[in-house]
Amino acid sequence: MTPTEHGHKLLNFASHVDDTALAQARETASMPFVYPHVALMPDAHSGKGSAVGTVIPTRGAVIPAAVGVDIGCGMIAARTQFDAGDIERAGARGRTLHALRLRLEDAIPLSPGNYNLTASLGEWFAEPKIAELEERAAKGGVDLSHSPKWREQLGSLGGGNHFIELCLDEQDRVWMFLHSGSRGVGNKIAQKHIAIAQKLCRTWHIELPNRDLAYLAEGAPEFWAYIRELRWAQRFALLNRAEMMDRYSAVLGEWIGEGVVEAERINSHHNYTEQEEHYGEKVWLTRKGAVNAHEGVDAVIPGSMGTRSYVVRGKGSKPGLCSAPHGAGRRFSRTQARKRFTVADLAERMQGIEYRHGAEWIDEIPDAYKDIDVVMDDARDLVEIRHELRQILNLKGT
Repeated sequence: MTPTEHGHKLLNFASHVDDTALAQARETASMPFVYPHVALMPDAHSGKGSAVGTVIPTRGAVIPAAVGVDIGCGMIAARTQFDAGDIERAGARGRTLHALRLRLEDAIPLSPGNYNLTASLGEWFAEPKIAELEERAAKGGVDLSHSPKWREQLGSLGGGNHFIELCLDEQDRVWMFLHSGSRGVGNKIAQKHIAIAQKLCRTWHIELPNRDLAYLAEGAPEFWAYIRELRWAQRFALLNRAEMMDRYSAVLGEWIGEGVVEAERINSHHNYTEQEEHYGEKVWLTRKGAVNAHEGVDAVIPGSMGTRSYVVRGKGSKPGLCSAPHGAGRRFSRTQARKRFTVADLAERMQGIEYRHGAEWIDEIPDAYKDIDVVMDDARDLVEIRHELRQILNLKGT
């Protein structure tokens, strides 16, 4: 961690961070309502408007673009009663990891725009979750007219860096693990309120260092409309991961031949805003690509496909705003990765792991990301490591 930069309310926990991300963090820290400082996480890299891996505490305002368009995106991990021996015995009976991956592809829609075929999902577990979200929307006055298919989106993965994995920990215990967010409905909610914030700042003749730092002022009706819809999207994202994990559990139990018994489940966001108290004041704390690391709070920090992930427990770091990194963080953009690496490079990195082979996933190659172990070393004051996970199956959309 570097000291607060002269003239900037910024603390940097990253030993390796690109100049663009630093410049974005400084711009964000320059906003007059930031208090006490912006914390740049070890996995920080440049993003839209503000750097991914930025923790932003604000008084009386929220920046919708800083929260991002995948509201509530995050991780869910569940430890099962199974171990590596159970996986080997299933394989001996002809139940391959390849067959498990194909069954998961049938159970969970992958890739942007791919949703469940019907809104009625009684054969799975979505109906109570949909009923809860319908009730929340009605009570909160949440406008979902822009997303008539939001119900079908519940239980779908998406693309990009979203994934489903089967992992073994340091004791060879089996974990189910996946990464996703609020899907198309969350994106529509975010885009709507980003546009409103930008329009209001233009109307008020507010000069901004970057148009994506347009904000909504607390007290204005537009602010509370955003908070209501933001909270709904956060809940959607949490339940979306829970629905996929429920389906994953059913598929894994069927594949092994014994129902899954979960020893623990961790489900947490890394793109969201909540009210928290820091340095004696209640602020709106935006974690853009960062997880809650209050003392005793558990989270999951993934590496990239082909590398390790970590189950962690927060240390409640005051300078770190009780936050921690959400992953490895990109070194190269998707375009740069596609120019630098090949399908053969990806296959070499993924040896021994069941995955979807093809050019569609070159930009997710581990080389495109920071070294997760460097990130975790940078985060040593923020979290303690509970478990180390190594993947044996990886599934992504396109």
